[in-house]
Amino acid sequence: MTSRQDPGKTRYHHGDLRAALLAVGDELLDEGGPVAVTLREAARRLGVSATATYRHFRDRDAYLGALAVLGFEAFGQAMNEAFQATQARADASPLQAMGLAYVRFAVARPGRFRLMFGPAVADRSAHPALQQAIEQASLAFRCAASAKTGPGGPTDQQAVLTMLKAWALVHGLSQLVIDGMLPGQEPEMLARAVLQAAPSR
Repeated sequence: MTSRQDPGKTRYHHGDLRAALLAVGDELLDEGGPVAVTLREAARRLGVSATATYRHFRDRDAYLGALAVLGFEAFGQAMNEAFQATQARADASPLQAMGLAYVRFAVARPGRFRLMFGPAVADRSAHPALQQAIEQASLAFRCAASAKTGPGGPTDQQAVLTMLKAWALVHGLSQLVIDGMLPGQEPEMLARAVLQAAPSR
C-alpha cells in the first residue's frame, strides 16, 4: 500500500537550505505579499523542521531582510540595464528609460516591491547587507541624474533633486498601479505619459 505524501515534503532533500528558503520566500511574496512570508510556512513547504530554519535566519525579520536584499539586487540590475541601454543613443533619456523599467518591475512582482519599499522590515539599519543593496540599486539613478551634457551641466545638488523628483514620480505611479487605484489603465502607457513631464537628465 502506497502512502500519500504532502507535496511539500518532497521539495527539499539536501544541499543549500538557506537558498531553498529564499526561493520559497520569493514564492510566498508572489502569492500573498510580505504578510504571507513566515519561516514556519517555508519550512512546511520544504518538508524540514521549523528549528532547521533558525540556523539560517534568527527570526522572521532576518528572513524578510534577506529577501529584500534579493529584491534590491534584481531592482538594481533592472535599473542599470535600462541606463546602459540609453548610452549609445544621443536622443535617449536615461531617467525616462529607468522610470519605465521601475514601473515594469513593480507590476511584475508587486509582493516583492511591497517588501522592498514597505514597512515589513522593521529596522533596515539592522541589516547591513540590505543597506548596501539599497545603496547599490540607487547608483544608476544617481549616474543618470548627474550625467553632464557639457558646460553648465547639473551640480551635485541639482542632480540629487533631479533623481528624487524622478524617483518619487515613478514610485508613486507604481504604488497606485499595484494597489488597484488605476483600474483599466495600461501601466506602461501611463508611465510613458507621466514621464514626459519628468526631467530628461
